[in-house]
Amino acid sequence: MAYWNSRGLRGSTLEEFVNITNEEYIKKNLAVIQKIPTSIKTIELDQQKGIITKAYFEQKSTVDYMGNVQGIPVCFDVKETSKLSLPISNIHEHQMSFMENFEKQNGISFIIVYYSCKEKYYFIPFKILKNYWDQAKIGGRKSIPCKECIEKYEIRKQGMFLVHYLESLSTYLEEINNITVE
Repeated sequence: MAYWNSRGLRGSTLEEFVNITNEEYIKKNLAVIQKIPTSIKTIELDQQKGIITKAYFEQKSTVDYMGNVQGIPVCFDVKETSKLSLPISNIHEHQMSFMENFEKQNGISFIIVYYSCKEKYYFIPFKILKNYWDQAKIGGRKSIPCKECIEKYEIRKQGMFLVHYLESLSTYLEEINNITVE
């Protein structure tokens, strides 16, 4: 049983930036993306402070976000690392399975990674992520190095779009389907 503690809030700044971006996408009629909450069961509650002091996750989460971008179903997770590479162990098997099944239903799955040491965000399509995952399983590299991230998938801030991932998604979609998302 997984228990919540302060480590459970890693990446919360990145998620907040993505949440703000998603609100702007809705305002601009570009996409409807929602944060998927992780269900927790409270064990201990500090009544005086009104805070949960001990809890456990009721079930494994899937991905952080799901939604629709101009008729295209998408799901994605956000990951943050202070190192020059993202450990594959930060991506769980149930997440990979969910994203793979989502893609089988003609959805687009990906992760957004923030390499805080470089102050860079990258869009990593599921197909690339799966390649790293599969290689790690057979003894290959156990991480995704920032230096190997594809430059055209770098995510930049643009106005109120703090993590403007739709541009990278559009680039990816053009490559695989000749579909353009504005």
